[in-house]
Amino acid sequence: MKPSPRLSLNNGVLIDQLGLGLYKVPATEAAGLVVMALSAGYRHFDTAAMYGNETGVARGISSLTGPDGGSGGSGESSPAMSREDLFITTKVWNEDQGYDRTLRAFDTSMVNLGLDYVDMYLIHWPCARRGLFMETYKALETLYREGKVRAIGVCNFQPQHLDRLLQTAEVVPAVNQIELHPWLQQAELREKHEGLGIRTEAWSPLGRGHVLADPVVRACAAEHGRTPAQVILRWHIQLGNIAIPKASSDARIRENLDVFGFELSARDMAALADLDRGHRSGSHPDNVN
Repeated sequence: MKPSPRLSLNNGVLIDQLGLGLYKVPATEAAGLVVMALSAGYRHFDTAAMYGNETGVARGISSLTGPDGGSGGSGESSPAMSREDLFITTKVWNEDQGYDRTLRAFDTSMVNLGLDYVDMYLIHWPCARRGLFMETYKALETLYREGKVRAIGVCNFQPQHLDRLLQTAEVVPAVNQIELHPWLQQAELREKHEGLGIRTEAWSPLGRGHVLADPVVRACAAEHGRTPAQVILRWHIQLGNIAIPKASSDARIRENLDVFGFELSARDMAALADLDRGHRSGSHPDNVN
């Protein structure tokens, strides 16, 4: 199984194109999933304060890297790695928006994760009607300048939110993490990202499983001798998206990572592009406050 390629963010920091999403993973299960994923070859992990599992992620990381960030304490079979091999993302939750509250929330996440820095810190939702996301982003810029985060960005920002943010931002967001899958392709937003030098990162890259049953996806999977999930994740990879699928078993964790040994044809990509129906499996950003 080939490892995930790494993409360069707009500040030169490298990020694994495929990571493990930890949304709705209980803290008691997060450690085990992280250990499975590390053993399978994952190095990119996406959590958030709202998920309530930062402490579980910390336990999983420390079991293989050790509490001092060195190589692991799980025996000879553990892969040798250091903190620098990993890419850890967490996010500030809606109720903690605002400059001072964001800084306090970040400190709490750092304690939970047991880290000296995080690789990326994101605003979880714009919550535009509250009018705090520009102030919140200023706090992220402070953390970035202080070296406590290697990259900063946003989640679920629509074009108008990005326009408003960039009126005052001094650092262009490294990523915008959005719901993105063949049934919700957000072409206008992805084009805007490309023009601004912002990487598109897909949450719910499999449409919370709904897209796996699409006949076009299934036919493409059969043609390539792959699973529907692998076809969709390969579609993301070839589009240049970062993807963070969730998985709850060792078999699925490994299946999702095994997408770098085949390629979709131009015909496959065109067929998948035709599946866009504007279907959201999660909330619309305008409705989250």
